[in-house]
Amino acid sequence: MSRMLLLSVRFHDGRYHGNGDWPPAPARVFQALVAANARGRDLAEQARQALCWLEALAPPVIAAPRARMGQRYTNYVLGNDLDAALSQSKHGGNIDTAVASIRVGKTIYPRLFDAAVPVLYLWTFDDGPDNDRHAACLCGMAENLYQLGCGVDMAWARGVLLDPDAGEGRLAVHDGRVYRPGGNGQTRLSCPGQGALNSLLRRHRESIGRFSTRYQAKPTRANPKRRPPIGQVFTQPPKPRFAQVAYDSPPRHRLYEMRDGSTTGAHAPFAPQPVCDAVRLVGQIRDRAAARLCTALGTSAPSGQLDRLLVGRGAGPRDKSARIRLVPLPSIGHTHADYRIRRLLVEVPPDYPLNPRDIDWAFDGLDLGMDPQTGAAPRNHGPRLLSVPTNADKMLAHYGIGNQTGHTLGHTLWRTVTPAVLPRAGGRKSKQNRPDQGARAVATALRHAGITARPVSVRVQREPFDTRGARAESFAVGRFAAAHMWHLELGFAEPVDGPLVIGDGRYVGLGLMRPVPGKDGNNRGLWVFAMPQDSRIKTADTGLLLTAVRRALMALSRDAVGRDVPPMFSGHEPDGTPARSGRHKHVFLAADDTDGDGRIDRLLIAAPWICDPSRGGPRDGEQVLFDRVVSALSKLRAGPLGILEFTERGTLAAGDPVVGPGQTWTNRTRYSPTRHGRDPKAAVRDDVVRECQRRGWPAPHVELLDFHAGPRGGGVLARLRLRFATAIEGPLLLGRDCHRGGGLFVVETGPDNAIR
Repeated sequence: MSRMLLLSVRFHDGRYHGNGDWPPAPARVFQALVAANARGRDLAEQARQALCWLEALAPPVIAAPRARMGQRYTNYVLGNDLDAALSQSKHGGNIDTAVASIRVGKTIYPRLFDAAVPVLYLWTFDDGPDNDRHAACLCGMAENLYQLGCGVDMAWARGVLLDPDAGEGRLAVHDGRVYRPGGNGQTRLSCPGQGALNSLLRRHRESIGRFSTRYQAKPTRANPKRRPPIGQVFTQPPKPRFAQVAYDSPPRHRLYEMRDGSTTGAHAPFAPQPVCDAVRLVGQIRDRAAARLCTALGTSAPSGQLDRLLVGRGAGPRDKSARIRLVPLPSIGHTHADYRIRRLLVEVPPDYPLNPRDIDWAFDGLDLGMDPQTGAAPRNHGPRLLSVPTNADKMLAHYGIGNQTGHTLGHTLWRTVTPAVLPRAGGRKSKQNRPDQGARAVATALRHAGITARPVSVRVQREPFDTRGARAESFAVGRFAAAHMWHLELGFAEPVDGPLVIGDGRYVGLGLMRPVPGKDGNNRGLWVFAMPQDSRIKTADTGLLLTAVRRALMALSRDAVGRDVPPMFSGHEPDGTPARSGRHKHVFLAADDTDGDGRIDRLLIAAPWICDPSRGGPRDGEQVLFDRVVSALSKLRAGPLGILEFTERGTLAAGDPVVGPGQTWTNRTRYSPTRHGRDPKAAVRDDVVRECQRRGWPAPHVELLDFHAGPRGGGVLARLRLRFATAIEGPLLLGRDCHRGGGLFVVETGPDNAIR
């Protein structure tokens, strides 16, 4: 069980004069604790142990009040070279003129904030007697803190131990901005690491003796027993050991359910709305929430801020980072999901200047059936929608959205649920709206949305990607013309976190994207190992190599679970019989020669649910087991092929020929049919069609490019081209030898490659 150490720091004047960092870095808090509890050169042993324990913890989560830069001013202070100035002849030993000559200007640019809002630092640690003792000691040490930042920044602190839920609750009600370590944050703060305390003590010790006297090499004749001094030497004390950690401040998400307002009680039924009415629904909710907030605030409402940042009226480019975004979430994630809107996600950016809890109040219990001016019920007495706050975040996971405690791992392949309104590819005067122009406009839409990840594949179409979705033209309303609406599929070179909403309609519910389950770098279950540069293994030795790989995975899986080898890696049931359930249960292995030189360039290890979509996604614990075992493969003893050390490994991004997507596929390795017939060529065609249908892919048109069979119809070696009606995603490993590297198909992008 984990616990949290919370240090709450309050500033006396609501000013911070520290140079450079905001919020105050954890390293500053660490230094302040050392300075407040040291007595001269001595630091109590209990305090020393607690600080050493603190520096070994992961960087804390920080919550800081919203600050603005104050008035810049220059303060003139004395330099450290008074002796050199006095020695100059122009001053004649006059200290007053010498002091005036060494004044240097120091520019001070303080940050101003509400002194009533504290700065919170939350460290997470495992529960245990020793850890609790060190954390309690730090709570007592926090009572001695008297300043944080510069010497004029008077502050005091309190420490308390909390459980994780209580700690996250303190962050949720904090009237400021939350910074979490990691992610793609641009804020970099100094944090204590291993050895930070010893480096501070060494710096203090050597700072005391930083000035030393320099003597002549030999004594003089006047005083032969003593060497005369010739000057002082300044030695720069060593810098403390702090690590630079990237901090991110994610937006604040709050989820609401739309219930039938005509029914009272906690179990009111949903009031689902058609997905094509997303723009109308968002506009209605947004306007009524803004009217409710303006009525409550009255004259205290900031002039124009609600219109620009909530409604979007009069908003400019500078307001992008502070605008509130309303995202209607259609029900997805299941084959029977009807794609109707039942939930609304309100995203408050970290740069929003007002109190986010006012926005929460504006949407809590919002009655969409009432007249906003009179409060009367609608004439037709139809269902009234209520925005009810909820903590159920299961639907958020379908959109790649993490919870408030951290970040998701990200996804690489995304598809639109509501179409994106793409900018005009040829400027405002362009009237051409072809798919290729829409694909070129995707880069502009990503840049406008602040997405820095690079797309490696772009697919643009009018039709939805799911059978229950709606065509792009059906969302056209108002200023959003049907000609500029497209459904998109984007494959990124690096994982991207949700929510991902792009296009000109991203503030009104258009351009909402979802990750494709099982087809991205986060959970796709496909690992790629680059062969060592000094290895020259021929494709003819594929069988020997993959046999060694399978044996290594079986050994690693036995170590991982502590019992018999799981069927995922052995291909056998617990009783030792072969797995013949009709669904592939064990991993697929393949060796790929990407450049066609007859040498193996990379090793592919794919989970069964990736190569056989018909079996569904991973079962309980399968994903964790697969990643744990495959990631442990670092050294392979391959018999006569030698010892291979894998230093480069990872996943394949969308757009790679092995994963596609694509419509035309050709096989790189031999295809062996699972069944034979009297006509070997016809049997191969029928067999590959059945294999695709059995796996859940559509039946392809099969073109036989090359064929070889033995005297009795055995030993079939077929070279095929598969053409699908729509683009599909790989990997495609088909045929009898699919688990041993046979039947590896790739997207056809150039001249045909010979079978190896």
